[in-house]
Amino acid sequence: MSFADLGLMPELLRALTDAGYTTPTPIQADAIPCVLAGGDLLAAAQTGTGKTAGFTLPLLQRLKTTKPLHPGQRARIRALVLTPTRELASQVEDSISRYGKYLDLSSMVMFGGVNINPQTKRLRERLDILVATPGRLLDHAGQGTIDLGGVEIFVLDEADRMLDMGFIRDIRRVLALLPKERQNLLFSATFADEIRHLAKGLLSNPTEVQVTPENTTVERIEQRVYPVNRDAKRQLLEKLIRDGDWSQVLVFMRTKHGANRLAEQLTTSGISAMAIHGNKSQAAREKALSEFKANRVRVLVATDIAARGIDIDGLPHVVNYELPSVPEDYVHRIGRTGRAGAGGEASSLVCVDELKLLTLIERTIRLKIPKVIVPGFEVDPNAKAEPIRKPVVRKPQRKPDAARGPRRDKPMVKRDR
Repeated sequence: MSFADLGLMPELLRALTDAGYTTPTPIQADAIPCVLAGGDLLAAAQTGTGKTAGFTLPLLQRLKTTKPLHPGQRARIRALVLTPTRELASQVEDSISRYGKYLDLSSMVMFGGVNINPQTKRLRERLDILVATPGRLLDHAGQGTIDLGGVEIFVLDEADRMLDMGFIRDIRRVLALLPKERQNLLFSATFADEIRHLAKGLLSNPTEVQVTPENTTVERIEQRVYPVNRDAKRQLLEKLIRDGDWSQVLVFMRTKHGANRLAEQLTTSGISAMAIHGNKSQAAREKALSEFKANRVRVLVATDIAARGIDIDGLPHVVNYELPSVPEDYVHRIGRTGRAGAGGEASSLVCVDELKLLTLIERTIRLKIPKVIVPGFEVDPNAKAEPIRKPVVRKPQRKPDAARGPRRDKPMVKRDR
C-alpha cells in the first residue's frame, strides 16, 4: 500500500516524497481514511508508530478541501491539537509545517514558559491550525485573546499522558470553549478504562483503531537487565558508555533532583551530559534537546514527564537508571528507541530495591528480560531492599483565575518526576 492509495492529495504526496516516506505505517493506513471521511476516531498506538502523521496528513487535507463552517465569525482557527508537553507540541507543529508546505494553510504552536505577547500578536493574524498545551491555551482564553468558536477538528494527542499529568480538569475547560459540532480525534497509548470514559464523553460513534497490543514493547528493541548494587549504578553506567563507545544515550530517572545530580556527576567524570525535566525553562529544555540531537552532548538525563516529548530518529540507547514505578512507563521510556523501523537497545540498571518492579514490568510486557552480569559489578547477595521513595504529590495553592498570572502549563497535580 502507498500513501496515494489512502486518497491523499498530490500536494501532500509531494511533501511526503520530499521527506522520504513512501509507505504508510499501520496506524496511518487505518486512521487516515477515517479522518478523511469526517468521522470521530479513537486510536491506540504506542510511540514510534507514526501516529502524528496519521492525523496531521488528513487534517491538512480536510481543511484544504472543505470550506470553513463558520466563515462569518471572527475566529479563524479551524483545527486545534491539544498535547500534554511543550516538546510534543513543537514536534506536531513541525510535522504540520513539513507536510503542509505546499498548501496555503497557516499554523502556530503555543505553550507556556515563554513570553505570551508574541503569541497574542500572532493570534490576531490568519491562523488555520493551532497546536497548544492546556495551560497557556487557557491563559489566552481567560484574557480574551483567543476565540475557539470556529474549530472544526479537535485532536487530543497522548490522552493517557494528559490524564496521568493531572490535566483532566483543563481538558474539560477547553472542551467547553469549542463548538458542539466538530470532528474529534483521540490518540492514546492504551485503551485503559479512564481513556474509554473520557472518550465516551468526547467522541460520537467513533471508529476504533488499535495497531499495537496494549502494554507490549517493540520487538526490534534489544532489552537487557544489568543487576547492580545500589551505590554502584553510576560507575556501571559510565563503564557501559565508555566500553561500548555509546553515543546519544537517553537515561531515565524518577525525580528531577536525581536527573540534575546524575547529569552533573557524569559531566564531572568526563562524559558530557545535560538534564531535561519539567522544572527546566523552555529555553533550557530546547537547548539540551538540540545539543543531544546534534551529538554535542553524549547523555541526556530525563524524567518520565519528558518520555514522550523526545522524538529522535535512530536513537540507539535508552537506559533505565531507575526503573519506573508504573510498568506502562517502562514501555513509553524504551519506545524512544527502535523507531521508524530502526533497531535500538534498552538497558536497565536494577538493584535489589527494584526487583519487585522488574517482576511487574516483565509480567506487563509478557517477556523475561535477559540479565547480563558485568565482571566487577556482581551483586552483594546479602544486600537488603530499601523502600523506594515515591514521587512527591502536592496540590498547589491556586488563586482565582482573574488573580493568577500567565500559567506555565502545570497540571492540577504537580508530580516530582
